[in-house]
Amino acid sequence: MARKKTESMTYEQALERLEQVVRDLERGDLPLDASLELFQEGVELTRLCSQLLDEAERKIEKLTLDENGRPRLETVDLEEGA
Repeated sequence: MARKKTESMTYEQALERLEQVVRDLERGDLPLDASLELFQEGVELTRLCSQLLDEAERKIEKLTLDENGRPRLETVDLEEGA
């Protein structure tokens, strides 16, 4: 699968395709070359899913209290503590 096509996928599209790749590989009836190509695509899709989840995690907001004790939303920067 071309990198540009993979990178333009949404998380849901990538996960769905990854699940199909796994099903195809588990069948065990593909020639070695086709299996290797699918495995490589699966690795790429796994990386993409992980990247998209990391990006989503950085956008998570947490509920905190302001100086007056009122709830407020604050964006969590997960890289601050790293």
